[in-house]
Amino acid sequence: MKNLLYILMFVAMISVTVSCSTEDLEPTLAQEKSVEDSVNKVENLSSILKGIHSSMTSSGYYGRDIIITNEVRTDNTFSNGNSGRFTTQSQYLYNENSGFIWNTAYYVIANANIIINTDLESLEGDLDLGAHIQGQATVLRALAHFDLLRVYGQQFAGAGNLGVPIVTTFKGDDLFPARNTIEEVKAAIYNDLETGFAMMNSDYDNSKVLVSKFTAKALEARVAVYFGDWNRAVSASEGVIQSGLYSIIPAESYVSSWAGDGGANVIFELAANLADNPGINGLAYIYRANDDGSGYGDIQVKNEVLDIYEDSDVRKGILGYQDDILRNLGKYPDNVNNADNIVLFRYEELILNYAEALLETGGDALTQLNKIPANRGAQPYNNATKENILLERRKELIFEGFRFDEMLRSGMNMEAMNTQGNVMKTFSVPNYLFAWPIPVSELNSNSNMVQNEGY
Repeated sequence: MKNLLYILMFVAMISVTVSCSTEDLEPTLAQEKSVEDSVNKVENLSSILKGIHSSMTSSGYYGRDIIITNEVRTDNTFSNGNSGRFTTQSQYLYNENSGFIWNTAYYVIANANIIINTDLESLEGDLDLGAHIQGQATVLRALAHFDLLRVYGQQFAGAGNLGVPIVTTFKGDDLFPARNTIEEVKAAIYNDLETGFAMMNSDYDNSKVLVSKFTAKALEARVAVYFGDWNRAVSASEGVIQSGLYSIIPAESYVSSWAGDGGANVIFELAANLADNPGINGLAYIYRANDDGSGYGDIQVKNEVLDIYEDSDVRKGILGYQDDILRNLGKYPDNVNNADNIVLFRYEELILNYAEALLETGGDALTQLNKIPANRGAQPYNNATKENILLERRKELIFEGFRFDEMLRSGMNMEAMNTQGNVMKTFSVPNYLFAWPIPVSELNSNSNMVQNEGY
C-alpha cells in the first residue's frame, strides 16, 4: 500500500473482512470485491470504527511518530541516534521516500468515509447508534485531514497555498485527487466538526476511548487556535467547559495520572494494547531506556528544559536522568508493555486554548491561564501575555507533540540538532522545511499531485 489511490480503493477490506490481511489482497482481486455489500448491520460500522482507532494507535501515527517528530524538531528534545531513529527529523533532513503519516492518515479517512456514506436505513440494528458512529467517524476524518494539513500543508513554508487532498468518498469518481488549498481544507475540517457534533447523541458518550460531542468541540478549539480563528476558539472552548464533565488534574495526582487511564481531565484517548503498540515501537521505548538496558532511548531532553520549571512545580517530576542523560520519565511510563493509553485531548490543553483565545479577543485570559499553575504547585502569572501563555503550554504539554506547531505559529526560530545536541543550523519562519515532502510513491502514482517546494 504505497499511495493514495491504493488506499482509496482497497484499505477498507481489512476492516470488514477480519480474516484477510493486507498481504492477501492483490489489487485486481480487491477491486472486484464490494465493501459496501459487506456492511449490513450497525455493528459492522462499529467494527470499522475500531479499525480506525487501531490505525491511529499504530507507531506510524499517534502511537509514536507524529508525537515524537513534533517534539524532536523543537527546543524540548533531540535525537541522540542511539538506534538511529528520528535523527533525520531532528536534523531537518527529510526523506522523500518516507510516507510519514500520509498512508496511515488516509487509511483513517478511507475507513471513515465508508462509515459516513453508508445508508443507515439499509442496516439492521440501532440506527440512532449508527448515526452516532457516523458522527464519530466524521470527527475522526476531520482530525486526520487536520494532521495531514499541518504536516504537508504550505502554511508555514513561505510559498504557495496548497494543503492536502480532501477525500470524502471511498472509491469515488476521483481516484487521482489534486491538492486542495489550505483554506479549502480548513473549511472542510470545520464543516466535518459541525456535522459530526450535530450527528452524535450524548446518550452514547459513555467511554473516553470513543469520540464524543465534546471531542468535536475540543478539536474545533485546537484547529481554531492553530489558524488564529480566535472567536471560534472561544466558542468551542466554552462548549466543553460549560459541560462540567472535565476538570484539571490536581498537583498531588499529576505524575501518577500518566500511569492511569480515563482521568477526570481526559476528553478523548486512544486505547493501547500490545497488538497496537509492541514495545520496541512505542513512545516509552523511544523516550527512554529500561532499567535492564533495553529500550532505544533515542529522544534526549535538552538540559535547559529543567530551567523552565520551578522546584515546587510537580511537572518537574516527570523529568529525570538515566546514565546522566535527561529524559522524559513520567509521560507514557509503561516501558514493559507499552500499554499506556494515548491522550489526544485533555482538559488542560482546552483551558490553555481558551486562555489564548480570550487574550486575543479581550477577555479574562489571566484567570484561565492561572488555573494550570494553581494545580501544579507553580507560581501564578501576574499578567496574561502571549509569551506567558506559550510558556505555560510548553510546561504543560511537553512531550505530547504540540511544541513544533506552537513554535511555528508564533514565529519562533527552529534549530536543527546533531546527535550530540549541538545546533547545526537555525531556521526562521517561513521555510520550505516546515512542510514535509509529499511521498515519492504518491507523486509517481498520481499525476495530479504536486510536490512541496524545495524537494
